[in-house]
Amino acid sequence: MRLCDVHKNFGPVAALHGVSAGIRPRATTVLLGPSGSGKSTALKLLAGLTFADRGSVEADDGTLTPANALAHRRRLGYVIQEGGLFPHLTARANVVLLARYLKRTRREIDRRVDELTELVHLEASQLERYPQALSGGQRQRVALMRALMLDPDFLLLDEPLGALDPLIRHDLQQELKAIFKRLDKTVVLVTHDLSEAAYFGDEIVLLRDGQIVQRGSIDDLLQTPAEPFVSRFVNAQRPPAGAGGSVL
Repeated sequence: MRLCDVHKNFGPVAALHGVSAGIRPRATTVLLGPSGSGKSTALKLLAGLTFADRGSVEADDGTLTPANALAHRRRLGYVIQEGGLFPHLTARANVVLLARYLKRTRREIDRRVDELTELVHLEASQLERYPQALSGGQRQRVALMRALMLDPDFLLLDEPLGALDPLIRHDLQQELKAIFKRLDKTVVLVTHDLSEAAYFGDEIVLLRDGQIVQRGSIDDLLQTPAEPFVSRFVNAQRPPAGAGGSVL
């Protein structure tokens, strides 16, 4: 997938202007930046959930348009902050919702649910609970199962761990990275957290005010910042002098 000179406005607010970026296949690309930088808008454009005012989003089978967006979305899994589960459905019903709509067989569905339950380290009994009876980490695991249910080509995650407490977040980061490696899929992850970007990212795209400031590895950002903003962004997430530890 690729963003090609994309411009996107919401009323008078320019969310993205002139953004071009390719997504490396079978790698994890992290869209990084402060609030309002345009990273979530870029992810929604890649998902076909909104469309550019100017420019285009190019997928394997051509330019993404409202006419082909549904078929495109069925090739990807999408995970949002706090999971976005339907509260009136059990965890299992959330996971299998689209598969049932597409009339997959019961045998196919059961086999895939079993595979994913093992993959995300949930117990089968937890899938019979409603979302409000699950912990935040469990809800995110269910949301990941739902995103992976149809074995998508692309996995898009928008601040998937942002609402979790630090200990659960740390554990899930480790599990997610292992899952990404095992599945060998194209992953795009949005975060504002530099440490998270460094941990997951094969490539990091740093945005500010709707434009790309720098892209590359975490070492590129740390050692050869493209402009002073990059250094300020990095230094703002380092611990105070004398506090010990490091953001990276």
